[in-house]
Amino acid sequence: MSIPILLAVTGAPWEADVVRRTEHASGIRVVRRCVDIADVMAAAASGQARAVVLADALPRLSSDAVAALHARGIAVLALVDPLETGAPFGAEDRLSRMGIERILPADVSPVDLGRAVSDAVDSGPPITTSHFAGGFVPLTPENAGQAEQPAFPQGTGRLIAVWGPTGAPGRTTVAVNLASELSVRRVPTLLADADVYGGTVAQMLGMLDETSGLAAAARSASNGSLDMVTLARHSRSVNPHLLVLTGLSRADRWTELRPAAVESIWSTARTLAPLTVVDAGFCIETDEEISFDSLAPRRNGATVVTLEEADEVIVVGTADPVGLTRLIRAVHELRAVVPSVTVRVVVNRIRSGPLGGSPGDAAVEALRQYAGIDRAVLLPYDLGATDTAMAHGRSLSEAAKSSKLRKGFQQLAAAIAADFHSVPA
Repeated sequence: MSIPILLAVTGAPWEADVVRRTEHASGIRVVRRCVDIADVMAAAASGQARAVVLADALPRLSSDAVAALHARGIAVLALVDPLETGAPFGAEDRLSRMGIERILPADVSPVDLGRAVSDAVDSGPPITTSHFAGGFVPLTPENAGQAEQPAFPQGTGRLIAVWGPTGAPGRTTVAVNLASELSVRRVPTLLADADVYGGTVAQMLGMLDETSGLAAAARSASNGSLDMVTLARHSRSVNPHLLVLTGLSRADRWTELRPAAVESIWSTARTLAPLTVVDAGFCIETDEEISFDSLAPRRNGATVVTLEEADEVIVVGTADPVGLTRLIRAVHELRAVVPSVTVRVVVNRIRSGPLGGSPGDAAVEALRQYAGIDRAVLLPYDLGATDTAMAHGRSLSEAAKSSKLRKGFQQLAAAIAADFHSVPA
């Protein structure tokens, strides 16, 4: 039985030849010829095809469109100009970063085309593994042969998401100072602001935020041009071991962070830095379930995909009755969304008063009893240190080196760095 496919090569210089070869390919049949990606999506929604064969220069082709096709169980194959096949950093790399399974030269034979479509349908979406080159020395065609040996073993970089419930428990404070302390320990770290409701990483570090590095990276990811070099260019250097990917300057720009693009950013980040720390938004409500349009933008999609992609989630809460209640509920919500993720709980603003004379013990006991958390990181309430850091637009490692809160972040960074080094490459 032949596989029904969509063909979208309109406008390509080799369109006529491809159409003719497709008609003679065994095992496949063209059910519709599409003129652009919107036409492809409309035809895919009808459920009449199992694969799409498209031209590399199809207008408005993006990783979001590829992800939407995959969600419908449709395999995606691309045809590129035969003169461009095998070119480094060329069309094939761009299409591969979009998540396209098979990339073939436009002069592929009917037999090979039919076989490729059949294999793509049988195999499903590809599984890829990224590796970082070490530190912040992105490999380019010019320096690929002269790259120094990395300070860290080559392997897949790790992603740490800093998340927590509503109520400003201190997610950004934890993310910024954790990344800063990791960089002080000479661990190359990428700090990313992915809070779609109000990212403030740039302000805390004294940066102007007119241009969002994360939004720029998302645009590059959508058009398939995001690689390690491009991501490094979208980031801003704080010190030799810390890069910052600034967030959205306004909350109404959340539509720029589509889940497929954000997932591509985190995949690329693993190649750029051994550790990536992401400041994530608080809300993980799956709002697409109340929408009739399954392909509509998801306000919380960036947060959910960040938690799904993370190797570890640091859940931040505050040391008061309201904050602990929210924290316990947040732990249960997180486990429902990403059951297998490693969770590390941070209780922020530990102080005597709201929880009695032994606030740390009270917080740990509440987490053990109601959330099944046996250990938690306790950070003291140090308003003077945080005010000083905020006033200077610096991290605690620069503005309040001897503060008790800074020592708490040093211990947290040491534990995470130890876990990172213990993971086999």
